[in-house]
Amino acid sequence: MFMAGLMTVVSAHFQLQYPPPRGDFVEDDEPTFCDGYVNSVSNRTTFPTSGGFISINSEHPSWTLGGILASVQNPTNFTQFEDSNGNFQMFLPFFQTTGEGVYCVDVDLASSGISGIKSGANVTLQFVFDGGDGQLYQCADVTLADNFTIPTSISCKNATDAAATPVSTSVAATGTSPSSSSSGSAPSSTTTNNAAVRNAVMGVSGVAGLLGAIVALL
Repeated sequence: MFMAGLMTVVSAHFQLQYPPPRGDFVEDDEPTFCDGYVNSVSNRTTFPTSGGFISINSEHPSWTLGGILASVQNPTNFTQFEDSNGNFQMFLPFFQTTGEGVYCVDVDLASSGISGIKSGANVTLQFVFDGGDGQLYQCADVTLADNFTIPTSISCKNATDAAATPVSTSVAATGTSPSSSSSGSAPSSTTTNNAAVRNAVMGVSGVAGLLGAIVALL
């Protein structure tokens, strides 16, 4: 048995700045898998296997962020972001921080331990964001390159100097998968066991917030 949809009504949002998302930001679809974009793009962004960063814009004063990775060519649901043991492949473990505006996070995919991370691989990064009023998702389709350096023209800065605090409880997000017809330092990467995730409860800005499990429409 599974739940579909949101635990709560979302009133604010976030926008993925880098790497570029699958498509233009769609506010009404952001509570669903990949912001409502079902299929990966053909013009993937080149992204470094090591020494990279991601950047978002938050419209929340306090929030939690994590990232899961799919190494299949065209992931269309949450289960394709799991490994062979049913664990979510987390390239960016959940952390919480404060401050509205741009936030940059260092990521090193090569050290994540996720199978399929190698130069030339096409992977999809899905970001799970929670500002305390519901979960939001955006995806970026990238091609990995060992010797690629992100251009200096792409900014990596934070709107505030707020610290990023790792979330110790194994958590993920509650959302809906579409039918197949979407600089700070990150904590070290881990995988997240689905069974543990289903009952996870964590604090968001001092208030207990249920994040639950990633829900796939099978």
